[in-house]
Amino acid sequence: MNKPSRRTFLKLLGGSAALAAAHGPLMRAFAEGNTDQFFIFIHAAGGWDVTLWSDPRNEMAGLVEPASTDNTDIAGLAHWKSKPLNSMEIDADTFELVKPMGSNITFGPAIGELVKHYDKICLFNGVEMNTVSHPDGTVFSCTGRHLSGGRATQSSIDTVVANELGILQPLPLVSVRFPSWYVGRELDPRAIPVRIGSVAQVASSLNRSTAYEQPADRDAVTMLLAEEAEELSLQSHIPDTMEAMALQYKTLQQMLGGPVKDVFDQTKLKAAQPTLSPDLKNANGSYVFPFYRTSILNASFAIEAMKQNLVRCVSFSLGGIDTHNANYEDHALRLQEIFSIISRMVDSLEVEGLLAKTHIFVFSDFCRTPQINITKGRDHYPNNSALVISPRLKGNTVFGKTDVEQLLPQPVDGFSDGPRPVTPPDILATLLAGVGIDERKYLREGEAIKELIV
Repeated sequence: MNKPSRRTFLKLLGGSAALAAAHGPLMRAFAEGNTDQFFIFIHAAGGWDVTLWSDPRNEMAGLVEPASTDNTDIAGLAHWKSKPLNSMEIDADTFELVKPMGSNITFGPAIGELVKHYDKICLFNGVEMNTVSHPDGTVFSCTGRHLSGGRATQSSIDTVVANELGILQPLPLVSVRFPSWYVGRELDPRAIPVRIGSVAQVASSLNRSTAYEQPADRDAVTMLLAEEAEELSLQSHIPDTMEAMALQYKTLQQMLGGPVKDVFDQTKLKAAQPTLSPDLKNANGSYVFPFYRTSILNASFAIEAMKQNLVRCVSFSLGGIDTHNANYEDHALRLQEIFSIISRMVDSLEVEGLLAKTHIFVFSDFCRTPQINITKGRDHYPNNSALVISPRLKGNTVFGKTDVEQLLPQPVDGFSDGPRPVTPPDILATLLAGVGIDERKYLREGEAIKELIV
């Protein structure tokens, strides 16, 4: 992604501010904004092996060939406990299932630190994908519709939430390498995702030279312009334009000053969220997050931006799990790292008092084949899992299932049209309905699963 210029980024902010004119100046926007809910959307890009975490398999059955010491690097897997694999042809160990006391969910060893939060997890298994294409699976998972001509035909879930709950925020939706889509004329332009390649790019866009002016001088000019715009709005028969200008100036001042500016500063993010620092090391000197050192600060940014009430939604991707070949050996370690990042986010949100009003949705493109291929990897498969951590959905719950021998989605009860497999639009509809958004306004397909909504 090309690095955004300072002019481009601030133009985006200014455009959003101008469109907010009908709702009054910045202070009113903050006061009237819905500060009760925040949203984090995470794309585990590449397609994950659900048999390692959400729908674990540790026995040979039909097409299913479990993860074992023959195909998986188990060093560093905190929850791997070996047991003999039931195979006469493969001399290897597989894993014991992971099920904490009190849990209704059975996990695989790649669940990592997130296992301790089993009581908060609403897990969807046996998600029928009807695709094995990365672009199509990704778009289907986050919009509820398959691609048409290479383009999405519905807005992504993060854009929908931003449109309903975030248009009064300074930044309704920040999307960091996430598959965000803004589709349709009925959406508010303020919900257009602010797409960035990294948090650091925004930080560089907000930097200002002090060679010719000091922050105090800049603030004085900004306030003068804002006050002039407000005075003109009082004299105008159509004050919206002048109010928009005042809002734009004040938003700019807010973005250029701390503490808002600090949420884009890598050094300050590391200090604010030390358990999510890319520099964090184990006792032996190895990095705690070796696979996601370059993207873990997105998690810190989400928390800090929410603390400042700067955003409504933050979306980001954690990729690198498309493992067709022998690189499958570290697939479980990558998944463990993803889920441990999520777990630490949950820990931090709880400490900050934000967990009770934060919703986290994690999905992937699809899952991987139940059998190991000839190059010791797993290919694409039209099944999936997804997880939601939300105060509005039942925790410690699994919905959906797969068959024993083929790992394919199976029909389940809970739908008005009778038993059938769960689909991505069902998950999206359930999340939207859970937070009080009319799912029918945005989704052509899918049914909210009422038994999961608190």
